[in-house]
Amino acid sequence: MTSYTLSKASPAKTRADAVVVGVVTTKDGPALAPGAESVADAYGRRLRPLLTALGVTGKEGESHLVPVGDELTTSLLVLVGLGDEAGSSDPVVVRRGAGTAARAVTNAASVALALPADSPALVRAVIEGFELGGYRFTAYRKESLTDDTTAPDAVVLTPAARRADVQAEAEVAQVVARAVAATRDWVNTPPADLTPPAFADAVSAAHQAATKGRGAPKIEITVHDEVSLAELGCGGILGVGAGSSAPPRLVELTYTPADPVAHLALVGKGITFDSGGLSIKPGGSMTTMKCDMAGAAAVVQATLAIAELGLPVTVSTFAPMAENMVSGSATRPGDVLSIYGGTTVEISNTDAEGRLVLADGLARAVELAPDVVLDVATLTGAMVVALGDRISGVMGTDDVVAGVVEAAESAGEAMWPMPLPDEMRERVRSSKVADLAQHDWVRWGGGLFAGAFLREFTGGLPWAHLDVAGPAFHAGGATGHLTPGGTGAAVPTLVAYAQRLAAEHAASPAR
Repeated sequence: MTSYTLSKASPAKTRADAVVVGVVTTKDGPALAPGAESVADAYGRRLRPLLTALGVTGKEGESHLVPVGDELTTSLLVLVGLGDEAGSSDPVVVRRGAGTAARAVTNAASVALALPADSPALVRAVIEGFELGGYRFTAYRKESLTDDTTAPDAVVLTPAARRADVQAEAEVAQVVARAVAATRDWVNTPPADLTPPAFADAVSAAHQAATKGRGAPKIEITVHDEVSLAELGCGGILGVGAGSSAPPRLVELTYTPADPVAHLALVGKGITFDSGGLSIKPGGSMTTMKCDMAGAAAVVQATLAIAELGLPVTVSTFAPMAENMVSGSATRPGDVLSIYGGTTVEISNTDAEGRLVLADGLARAVELAPDVVLDVATLTGAMVVALGDRISGVMGTDDVVAGVVEAAESAGEAMWPMPLPDEMRERVRSSKVADLAQHDWVRWGGGLFAGAFLREFTGGLPWAHLDVAGPAFHAGGATGHLTPGGTGAAVPTLVAYAQRLAAEHAASPAR
């Protein structure tokens, strides 16, 4: 990971190997964005002809490398497009621009980031964008392809470098970026190497690293194997994992700060590979199904980040893990499973398995009576149909949904509230042989049906479900701070929500 510092230095006088500046589009043509004033002054009247000669437009995603003569003390100027002038004050745009810059700058020992950064939100966007835009998953590459081309040192040039709130947000940015990158690593790992037992071991290793050393946060961990799951009565997890030679797991984490002001429960879907089970998927639909554990990865890494930041919020996290495979022992359509707590569920589609493992996790979580329950899952293709592959759907208790959407906006993630109509409750309870129907094969509102099913296991507590089926995996080429593969979706939002929860309860301790 790159080491970041803040400085009030002039980008025209910095001795970093490369200086990154933003370019915006104006009615008079491209112009340098705020933060690069001294660079514009150094070039003077030569700047506009230079931009024209290079074909610079300032549109988002654009980057140009400009060797520097006597104009600046650096040897390389990196121009990145931020779109229209409004983009220079938008953290979402600046984060994408910083991500583009990370891939444009290679083999530089030091980089000065002179992007718009005069507020805590913009400084955070610059750091997160640059760190995540340069992310590469190279664990399975030949040695010649794994050379790290990211700069070991980066300085964010900002006039607010000495402000305490800006420095604090810079620290948050680095913690969140590390958590997102670790989530991406898990999602990108081939499913044969991240079976449920291996995933549980990976979480245990991450927990050990996070709690090691003086002053480390207190986080408890429990790993339930298939024997323990049977004793608990977690029929959803066991039923989904019944067809695999790799047995299921349930990992439970509890972060307990010294003086908690609130209690947050997190539940994440951890299907390490989803073949669809006996309701098997088409071959082409399986190619990215290693990402079906992205929800579990997100809630685990968000928990570790919240603990590292020392937020005064108790976090109880449940990561049910299973591999949904085809074999003679696989759960069949028509089977009835008993979820933790005794609710029975009739199975009609073994490819709608995520809700079953989440049901066990939610039922465990609500026993603790937390203030809020959030679950994260790559749950339904229906949500991708509704919102595309860049926006997550959120449904649940109205005020919790509103809080999640606001937290997502502050964290730079796109989420949209979705309804839970009354008729969905009727569909979920339509089974003739069990308490609930897991699926009903009605084409319409599949994502809403899934949310209504999960609501049955929330005990009436304040709750929201985050369906990240689209945003959790980026199948295209790198763009902005997104790189191919796992994205780490929901991690920034969960951390931001915990921050908001802490602030709200601290302000109203009697709530």
